[in-house]
Amino acid sequence: MLLMLCSLMEARAQKRNRIVMSRDHLILIVDVHTSKTEIDSLLRVGGIVGQTAEMLLQGNYLPAIKNGWDVKAKKNIIELNRSLSDGKENIQITPYFLSSNVYKSSSRPGYPSEVAYGVNNFSRVTVHELSSGLTRFFVPGNIQARRVFVSGSFNNWSTIKGNMNKTDSGWVFDVRLEPGKYAYKFIINSNWTTDVNNKLSEDDGVGNNNSIYFRYNYTFRLAGYPSARKITVAGSFNKWNEIPMRLKNGRWECPLYLHDGNYLYRFIVDGYSITDPANKLTQVQNSVLSSVLLLGEAVTFKLNGYTNAHKVFVAGTFNNWDTNMLPLTKTTTGWILHYTISAGNYQYKFIADGQWIVDPLNPNQITIDGNTNSFLAVKPNHTFTLKGYSSAHTVRLAGNFNNWNEQGYTLEHKGDVWIINIRLKPGKYLYKFLVDGNWILDPGNKLWEQNQYGTGNSVIWIE
Repeated sequence: MLLMLCSLMEARAQKRNRIVMSRDHLILIVDVHTSKTEIDSLLRVGGIVGQTAEMLLQGNYLPAIKNGWDVKAKKNIIELNRSLSDGKENIQITPYFLSSNVYKSSSRPGYPSEVAYGVNNFSRVTVHELSSGLTRFFVPGNIQARRVFVSGSFNNWSTIKGNMNKTDSGWVFDVRLEPGKYAYKFIINSNWTTDVNNKLSEDDGVGNNNSIYFRYNYTFRLAGYPSARKITVAGSFNKWNEIPMRLKNGRWECPLYLHDGNYLYRFIVDGYSITDPANKLTQVQNSVLSSVLLLGEAVTFKLNGYTNAHKVFVAGTFNNWDTNMLPLTKTTTGWILHYTISAGNYQYKFIADGQWIVDPLNPNQITIDGNTNSFLAVKPNHTFTLKGYSSAHTVRLAGNFNNWNEQGYTLEHKGDVWIINIRLKPGKYLYKFLVDGNWILDPGNKLWEQNQYGTGNSVIWIE
């Protein structure tokens, strides 16, 4: 069976890289013609510590061998095979295929998928939150089963972790999840199955149907209206589709998952649309008044001077460059605005009586097609630093995260260090610094790989 499976996989490997789980072996099929980024992703998913695509393609398999892998190169295919039986790991009998494409989606293992919103739909609740903050997965019945596991995007689809505990009414497993969207399945006596009590599921793109669970983080509430027959909430987060609310302890409620962002919403009471009476923040769009919900990080925009200006606004990529949406409040020394923005990278400018101004207090800028804007990273997760080069006039940053734009991000000069903070999604990134227009590798980063020009690129991984 294993030989047939390997032959089949070799025939299909030219189309895409794959991970194969078969009885007591984990097999990685690598097509050498695919990108290094995809191969690196596959190696990381397979858990091969220290092995990179660059090393693999050059015939250096030492890190994989040290990790217990057998490596065979066949024409354009490199096969990595590791036995799992010595670890007494639970491997399903039926071969289970995982395409590397699964891990290119926004739902990385252990990371919530970046969707705008989500509402669960169970015929019988089998996943719920505990008062401790943990999430409990429950498989009713199956008392005669030998072992039951839960496997999903939160544990790298592991067949080892997620060992459920047997109770008198079924099997339970508790795990700590961040708010977001998660895909999962149960493994009952080595057989994979979706959650039969969960009405939410989706195809992962390679023919596998997975159950979907949303870890909630927000609740819409509306007080009063005890005699209303039906109340719903609708907003820009779900293209104004109505979501039913339930009467609980004298209030109408709708718990759900909401990604950080700025949203418009309204309540619909027996067919009549109203704004949220408990929320004073409103906005008119298309001649309709709606309540405004801000989820994210608190940010302060400040412009010193311009005290003679009549009006000052801030506009940027966080509000689609709306020039009249965000007015600043005048102070004795200038203008100020407190606002809430979701995590990410943004460009912005001030507008003082119609005059566009980059932020004088912010040295981080980005230039695209000759247009320079101030740059803001909200909740950044990586800091790029370059020591030395104190006599340089300008240091910029460019990489595959900004399409190698040579105008790049302008770094701030602090003492003997050039610095910029950026928010990056999990994954692999290539980059270089430009010192007065000259490309250089990051001297503080030993991880790099060769490029088509023979000059190399620095490499970072964001977890």
